[in-house]
This record gives sequence, C-alpha cells and structure tokens, in this order.
Amino acid sequence: MYQLVDGDRTARAIYSGGWRPATSSIEVTEKATGKALFDAGVATRDDVAAAAESAFAAQPAWAATLPQDRAAILYRAADLIQRHAEEITWWVQRETGGTAMKAGFEIFNASTELRQAAALCLAADGHTLPSTVPGRTNFARRVPLGVVGIITPWNFPMLLAMRALAPALALGNAVLFKPDVNTPVTGGVLLARIFEDAGLPADVLHMLPGDGVTGAAVVEAPQVRMISFTGSTATGRLVGETAGRLLKKVQLELGGNNAFIVLDDADVPAAAKAGAWGAFFHQGQVCMAASRHLVHRSVADDYIEALAAEASRLKVGDPTDPSVHIGPIINERQLAKVSDIVDSTVAAGARTVTGGTASAPFYRPTVLSEVTPGMPAFEEEIFGPVAPVVVFDSEEEAVELANRTEYGLTAGIYTGSTARGLAVAGRLRTGMVHIGDQTINDEPHIPLGGTGSSGTGGRFGGVANVEEFTEWRWFTVQEQQTGLPY
Repeated sequence: MYQLVDGDRTARAIYSGGWRPATSSIEVTEKATGKALFDAGVATRDDVAAAAESAFAAQPAWAATLPQDRAAILYRAADLIQRHAEEITWWVQRETGGTAMKAGFEIFNASTELRQAAALCLAADGHTLPSTVPGRTNFARRVPLGVVGIITPWNFPMLLAMRALAPALALGNAVLFKPDVNTPVTGGVLLARIFEDAGLPADVLHMLPGDGVTGAAVVEAPQVRMISFTGSTATGRLVGETAGRLLKKVQLELGGNNAFIVLDDADVPAAAKAGAWGAFFHQGQVCMAASRHLVHRSVADDYIEALAAEASRLKVGDPTDPSVHIGPIINERQLAKVSDIVDSTVAAGARTVTGGTASAPFYRPTVLSEVTPGMPAFEEEIFGPVAPVVVFDSEEEAVELANRTEYGLTAGIYTGSTARGLAVAGRLRTGMVHIGDQTINDEPHIPLGGTGSSGTGGRFGGVANVEEFTEWRWFTVQEQQTGLPY
C-alpha cells in the first residue's frame, strides 16, 4: 500500500491548490526519543491570504456539487483512514506520544465523524413557512457560510480536526485549516492526503500548519466567515476577541477543570478504575480529563488507596512498546507546567500518595490527597497525569466544589442510584455530565461542548453541526402581484 506521508511531495510543503513548497519548515520529532521524523511546511501570512482568495473562489462550485457526490467523497475518506490505520498509528505513537490504544480511538472516531457528516449531505435543510401576504410562499433554508477557518490542537490532532472538517465540508463550505505545529503530520499532512485521495477538489481545502502568527492570519482573513477553534482558554479568548471585532461567527471548545464525583453509595473499586482512566488516558492531556476527584469522606480512604493502586500499576515509557500505558508529555514546556503545579500544591499542604516525579519527557501517574480549594491542582487545568482528590461531606458541598471553577466542560458522577446521580447532575454547570462513568466521552452524533471558560455555547456533533456551519436564508415566491403602495 502507498504511504500517505510522501517525502517527495509532502515534506516542507503546505496543501493549498495542491502540494506547494513552503518558505520555511519545522522539524517533527518523536516525542519519546527526540528522533527527527519529518520536515513539515509552515504557512506564512501571504500563504493564508492566497489560500483565502482561492477558497472563496472555489466554494460556490463545491456548494453546488450534488449532495450525494459530496457524501461519496466523505465516505471514501473514511475508508482511507481505515485502510491506512497502520501508518496513522505509527504517526500517532511517535508524533503525539500516544499509545496504540489512543491511536485506535482517534482512527475509529475520525472515520465515524466522516460517515456521520456524510449523512448531513442528504438531510432536510429547511422549512416551508406560512405567510401573512396573499399569494406568497415562504421557505427558509440552511446555506453554507462560505469559507470556514478551522484551528486545532495537538493532543488529539486527527479527531479534533475531523469533527470540524467533516461537517464543514459536507455542508458545502471551503476550509482554511491550521493544525498545531506540535503535530503537523497527524493533524495536517495525513488529513490533507486523505481528502486529496478521496477526490476533494484541491482549492476547497487548504492545510496551513503554523504557530500563532499563521492562526491570526486565518482569523483575520476577510474571506473567512467563521472560525472553529479548539484549544486553550487563553488562546480562545484572543480568537474570540478578534472574531468579535471582525463580526465573524466563532465556535470555541476550550479547556476544562472537570469534576469526577464519587458519592458515599458508589462502588469504590469501580469508581477508582473509572477515575484512573479519566485522569491518566493519554497522559491526562485531554480537555475532558477527570481533573478534580471529589470524594465523599466516608469512602475517601478506600478510594484513594484503590486509585493509587491503579496508578502504580500503569507502565510509563515509549508508547511504541505494547506494554506501555503512559507515554511522554508533548513538550518540555508542558512537562515543566505539570511538575510546577504538583510541586506547588504539595508545598501548599497536599500529600503525594503516588507518583509526583518526572523523568523527561515522562511524568509518572500521580495521586494527590488532602487537596483543597485555592491550591494550584484544584484551580488550574493541569493537562498531565495527575489526580487531585478533594474530600466532601454532603451532596450540597460536592455540587458547590464542582461548580467552584471558571470552566464548565464535563463531569462524571459515581453513585449506586441513577435518580440520585441525575439530581446531582442537574445542579452542575457543565455542558456534559456522565452518570456511572468518568468524564472522557465522545460520540460523533451528540452535541459536544462546554459552558463558561470551556466554550461560548457552540457544539460539535450531529444536527448541532448544521447550526454551526450553516446559516438561515429566507426565500419568498410571489405567485401573483398584489397591490403595492406606489
């Protein structure tokens, strides 16, 4: 089978009207070893400006393409992801530091996002409406926005790109797509090749890797009507400010500081297994990670012991080793941040139950007890394999602690009573709540997103994608002319 990452075409290149040499490049390294893997092209402001003009010119023809033909391209792209699963896994493990299990999660969900989006091509796109004017027929349709800018992060680069790319393209938009410079292959080159080989017209999708300068150019390009951004809250604020000033629609999916609540009637061993997965999956570098473990005092000791046992048995190392559970932290800056949060939390009075040490580029799964509000591990999004445990005495206190954050992405509740779980869930200020489960969940047809500093109300998934990537247009047909004032 041919390889998607073709060094002759895709190295030191951007994808904009086909593969074109970039004026600069960045070295892609294996996160666990530092070994050089690839030279990825970096887009300049001039590249973005040219891409925006090209996308604007190409979009009307793409929107006019028969819906079944747009759907067929998306289905072919989904099949290509599955056919190239081995190569994609190779890159996910090395470029993102993810395990084979993490790669499988991305591959399955990215291909499913494409198939879900393909279904939107042939879905109902409007309504016929009554009129107060004699002889008039009213109807309203959802129509493409035009050119959409999509900016994605490094932690799940293929999946988090595809959940925006697939519906934006399915619904007739052209796209300027900026993947993160930490993962330009998994999050960019692979996807551009997949869409190219699936038959997507070259000018409809422009893949433009880069840093904040490139991202700012995408946001500011006058042809871009909407920005879909997934990433940190700090950067999201800047994106939102610029988009608001330019009167552009914006979809923000940002950080989280998510509560995993264990009530006094919970199955503690099961809760600890769930809490470990929620805290340590992909080294905790997940916006939906179980960031604060809120545990009823009556079961806290048992939970901490069980959670520490789960953490201690996880193997840390090179994710290409099938026995490894926890791979490397994405870069030195993030590793230093995780270490600083843990160290300063312990200095403030918390206790390290297990872990708490780094051996670059790895950080051991860590359980902290005696954490209280005000400590860094309670207040900040850690984005590392750290599980801070906070003890509470009542449901009211659990709800208050869970809501004591600027974020509002997701939550998990472990209890022996579904009714009790639903009652607590209804009082949490989050976009998602999972009862009898941990905090990390994703399905392509559900409305996924957060509130507060986790997002501005936009959602990914299913019919929510129609709301995000199209707009209403009102049409009237006047069967016969009626009397007019002049």
